[in-house]
Amino acid sequence: FNGDLYICFPTPSLLFSIDVQITCGELSFHVKWKVDKSMTGNPARLFLGSCLASHFSNLSNEGAVADFYYGLDDCGFRRMATWKYLVYENKLNYRPLPKPHPPSFSYPVRCVYDSSSAGFIQGHGELVFHMAILNYNFSGPAESNVFPLGSFVPIWAGVNQQAHQPLLLLLEECVASTTFEIYPDTLTYPLITNKGCLVDGKKSFSKFLPRYHSSSIILHLQAFRFALGQKVFIHCKLIAWDPDNLNETKKDCNYNKATGEWEFLDDPFQSSLCQCCDSACQGCGKRDTDSGKSKVYNAKKLMLIMAKTGIWVC
Repeated sequence: FNGDLYICFPTPSLLFSIDVQITCGELSFHVKWKVDKSMTGNPARLFLGSCLASHFSNLSNEGAVADFYYGLDDCGFRRMATWKYLVYENKLNYRPLPKPHPPSFSYPVRCVYDSSSAGFIQGHGELVFHMAILNYNFSGPAESNVFPLGSFVPIWAGVNQQAHQPLLLLLEECVASTTFEIYPDTLTYPLITNKGCLVDGKKSFSKFLPRYHSSSIILHLQAFRFALGQKVFIHCKLIAWDPDNLNETKKDCNYNKATGEWEFLDDPFQSSLCQCCDSACQGCGKRDTDSGKSKVYNAKKLMLIMAKTGIWVC
């Protein structure tokens, strides 16, 4: 890399101990954030844009270190070009409370390149989906995949947005089965059906938790009586969608047992989108056509994949 590289450290507006090191490479970056002790309780609340820390390590009584290793097309970096410079901007955020609450701490991250030598840096439209089981306080991966009957299984799903504008990650369908692949005679149990309706919540206390980022979601699944003592697989269809183009087929709905009604996770005022959960949710008009999808994003970039996570329920 022969171009000039500038790393900026603007002064943050909040009174926290700041120790951030930013290394900008040709196509990637490394942010090393020495986290204040008050923020170390839950690493899953530390973000760089839409990305969680790649590595987190405690430093006894001195706080912790969160490392972010990603490409410039990851984490929702905003790219701006001038006649002289190519600028990538993002923010480190600490979110003790989910959206719509604002972060309690933000710190700008910026990589600035000489535009005459950075023409090779390009975004691409591929979407990468992830799915994992978290531990009880959502601070990292689960240490065990054995869950007693009635306990809660935090299932996290997310999408790396690459060079896209913000996307909303939705769980369109999830079923439990006793096999890694689903066959016609496979024993299954529906969890999410009807384009985002968490039907298991009518029989249990399973629910979608409030989001910290639009590009990820946590399903708090209550371990259920199904194939006890056997290995259980959760099969889910994940979709990334334009958050401004939601409809009855693009939604995430919890069942409120107290009211006996369905509620839209991301905006209770749009809960009418969930009224079809007890019947059949079907799109209507142009909003659910391919042309509607490409209104903001090319339809080929809205990938639908099957992700599998194995759990034991005993």
